Amino acid sequence: MKKIFLTVVIVFNLAVNAQDKDTTAVFKKRVLENTEVDFLLSYYKQDGVHSAVGGGVGSEKLSDIATNIVVALPLNADDVLTFDVGVSAYTSASSSNINPFDNRMTTTGSSAAGDPSANNTAGYVTPWQTSSGASASDQLAALSVNYNHSSDDRNTIWNADVSFSNEYDYTSVGFGGGLTKLFNQKNTELSLKANAYLDQWRPIYPTELKEYGAYGINYQNQGYLKDVTILDQNGNASNDYLPTAFKSYDKTNRNSYSLSIAFSQILTEKIQMSIFMDVLQQDGLLGTPYQRVYFADKPNYFIGQSKYIPVYDSKENTGVYQLADDNENLPSSRFKIPIGARLNFYISEYVVAKTYYRYYQDNWGVQAHTASIELPIKLSTKFTVSPLYRYYSQSASDYFAAFDKHLSTEKYYTSDYDLSKFNSNQYGFGVTYTDIFAKAKIFMLGLKTIDFRFNHYERNDGLSSNIGTVGFKFEIE
Repeated sequence: MKKIFLTVVIVFNLAVNAQDKDTTAVFKKRVLENTEVDFLLSYYKQDGVHSAVGGGVGSEKLSDIATNIVVALPLNADDVLTFDVGVSAYTSASSSNINPFDNRMTTTGSSAAGDPSANNTAGYVTPWQTSSGASASDQLAALSVNYNHSSDDRNTIWNADVSFSNEYDYTSVGFGGGLTKLFNQKNTELSLKANAYLDQWRPIYPTELKEYGAYGINYQNQGYLKDVTILDQNGNASNDYLPTAFKSYDKTNRNSYSLSIAFSQILTEKIQMSIFMDVLQQDGLLGTPYQRVYFADKPNYFIGQSKYIPVYDSKENTGVYQLADDNENLPSSRFKIPIGARLNFYISEYVVAKTYYRYYQDNWGVQAHTASIELPIKLSTKFTVSPLYRYYSQSASDYFAAFDKHLSTEKYYTSDYDLSKFNSNQYGFGVTYTDIFAKAKIFMLGLKTIDFRFNHYERNDGLSSNIGTVGFKFEIE
């Protein structure tokens, strides 16, 4: 009888323990309770006067519409698989002038763009107007997949990701992973992440350089510029334009590697801080094939109407385009180190101050400082308004010079104003609607958040832009 009783007790205890384990497994806090879907849409528009395609002169008008769909799938209590699919489409006055001569022919077939005496301005070329060639617009498609695993105690998180993107002249494949550890009752966080991107150019060169590269000194007797009149600085017809500095790139790959480390600490009930550092290395073709460069110690040559040559670098020029001496040439390696910090202050239950600072330096001579502050203000349990200000300043790269200021004796050169000395100001705000219970329903989707943001950007070199984004987060129960 005692043996039977003892057996019953043992079986009962095993059953209880098993039930406890099952209960723990069932009710363990999941990393993500339900599938979440984000729909993101943005519209970007800019204008400026320093087109890199035009060698530092010309319109920088550009508009871009982008959309992303992000789906986060909980595989179980610990693992989440996230898919991010994005498509964007842009139109650009600057990139359209990779081939600014696409309208050079009149309906009769004569080369109006090369006839200084022609009165018909239709078909004339200028860096201040949009060309209608294939390069005037493009589309970018991108896909990334991320796998995230959390330990049972949620103090260790690791992830792995792969990505792919493609546009007309560029393809990128990326992969990476990261590890995050939480300590001190989750008040301290340390993370490490590494990524690699293996990219491939399909180089597109400015038309006049491409024709010279294909036909040499005979480019005016065959090919795209056959029988087109080329003008010298004085507006006279000339056969002396020979961009001998131009050579097709022998490398078309661009590989980028990054290692990031971040440390976050809750200092008090109201203050949280984090510091971070990235180490980035790039190798391969780091210049942009279709960005022109003009040499101050070389004669200037043009296609179009001679009367506009004296005002070439102003918007008064509506009928002539200067032929490039070369495209930009930059070193085949670049090393970057950004170091920064964030400090968040809990001012009250309605206001939080989020501050940010970053210092950047690379071996191309660029040093930069970024500082920003954002003030999320909670208007109610569901609505938050977030004004933002950001300041940025940088020094010029060792390889930058303005339009027609480089010398042909230099080894490296660019007139891309993104590598110039400048400072910028950005002003913005965001409005967020949040319902963590997703009470609002659209079919099977429960609406958790709506986020709208608008930012205005101004650079002291004349570039300005606006961007508006709207995002919807849904939960599928």
